[in-house]
Amino acid sequence: MFYLTLVNLAKFLKDDHPTIKENALYKVYGVKKMSKELWTSSDQKYKNEDTGAKKFLVTKFLNFVMVDSKLVVNQVQELQLIIHGILAEGMVTSESFQVIATIEKLPPAWNDFKNYLKHKRKEISMEDLIVRFRIEEDNRGTGKNLNKAAKVNGAKTNVVEIKKDFKKGKQPQNGSKLGPKSGVSNK
Repeated sequence: MFYLTLVNLAKFLKDDHPTIKENALYKVYGVKKMSKELWTSSDQKYKNEDTGAKKFLVTKFLNFVMVDSKLVVNQVQELQLIIHGILAEGMVTSESFQVIATIEKLPPAWNDFKNYLKHKRKEISMEDLIVRFRIEEDNRGTGKNLNKAAKVNGAKTNVVEIKKDFKKGKQPQNGSKLGPKSGVSNK
């Protein structure tokens, strides 16, 4: 009682709780007579929220689709983040399930490699699978092609300007070719 008075909480030990009755949570949980009832109702509420998070993660995993226009290794990393979320929620999946699911989600251009991996007799770990994806991507030159496309899309243009002699309205008569000193500039 002394400690609660010291921290200004002794008023909550009384039967009359004028400041708490205005609280919306008190209206919901204040009717509970026993602490076990309160615990059960709040536990049920938060378990439902956890179930919703689990359903969201599983749906995200099942709907994940790899595309040919992105690097496969980057897409596998995105998929691994989803799998990590599933594992963090307490849902257990074996590593062999993760490997097989990742192989199945490969984009259409990787069908031959997918078939090759599916017919391997020896199980591989997720780390080994990612290493194989990196090697295959390097062999295909996929990463280089995507980087080249990005450079082409972001290419800059050069504009050539020719300086004119404003007094006479003519070009300079020094006979030099176009170059940095005679009117070419990058903009």
